[in-house]
Amino acid sequence: MNTENIFSKIIGIGSFAPEEKLTNEDLEKIVNTSDEWIQKRTGIKERRRVSKDMATSDLAVEAAKSAINMANINVNEIDTVILGTAFPDYMFPSTACLVQKKLDIKNAFAYDLNAGCTGFIYGLMQADSFIKSGKIKTALVIGAEVITKFLNWQDRTSCVLFGDGAGAVILQANNKPGIIDIRLKSDGSFADLLYMPAGGSKLPASFDTVTNNLHTVHLKGKEVFKIAVNSLYDLASELLEKNNIKSSEIDFFIPHQANKRIINAVVEKLGLNNNKVFINIHKYGNTSAASIPIAIDEAYKNNILKQGHKILITAFGAGFTWGGAIIEL
Repeated sequence: MNTENIFSKIIGIGSFAPEEKLTNEDLEKIVNTSDEWIQKRTGIKERRRVSKDMATSDLAVEAAKSAINMANINVNEIDTVILGTAFPDYMFPSTACLVQKKLDIKNAFAYDLNAGCTGFIYGLMQADSFIKSGKIKTALVIGAEVITKFLNWQDRTSCVLFGDGAGAVILQANNKPGIIDIRLKSDGSFADLLYMPAGGSKLPASFDTVTNNLHTVHLKGKEVFKIAVNSLYDLASELLEKNNIKSSEIDFFIPHQANKRIINAVVEKLGLNNNKVFINIHKYGNTSAASIPIAIDEAYKNNILKQGHKILITAFGAGFTWGGAIIEL
């Protein structure tokens, strides 16, 4: 098969967030914090939280349905289901396989990947590579997280940041470029700045791990902030330079919605116009691997993003992992 003229293009976008809103005022009743403190340091006003019986696969399925609907394809045209998540339903089987079952997708191979908040971009690169190689024609790429069940609600530095949600895209082979370029990076030497200590083979569940809140998110925010800003700026600059694209030629910058101060710092260093930056962190908080597809979907459904727009996306997460892509819709 001649793969020289095969590209991958986004033909469907979807997202889903739980109904329950957890506002900063609600958090004031739970932990020693304030609406002013949270907004000033993060830009977050509220976030979404799942009900007790909802799992990551439930959110992923709803986001996927929306993307499939927009793409107007039969589910059995999907060749692979790639789900980026740090909070799967189970250790095994993969949550992607559960999504495959719930959507009744018969002809696909499905798997999870865990790259923290960069999970969606990692999945996008893998799907893009599969398509460009001629191995598959259609991919469902999802970022989905249920984080609120894994937070220490007495730790105000972490519990105010995160929310639950899912976003998805359908990528399909096309003779016109859609995914222009993707770059991924990682550095495991900073792993202890953002991690969950217990629950894996190193520290399985026990009475002590539960009572000591070791199954919750542990974050050293100040250290993460500094590394994230510099890493994202360097990566975005590299992406633009390698593809001979000026920042002024980007129609929209859609960053991972982790912290508004991180976003503002990267935007300033890149010299981007603020009118070209899409931010919705105030409504959802940090939804990790779900944040970029949620933002893309919201911007598209509100006619902010349009066909032909060139967008830059970047994310930074646990690992550390970080990545970016230039996409033409």
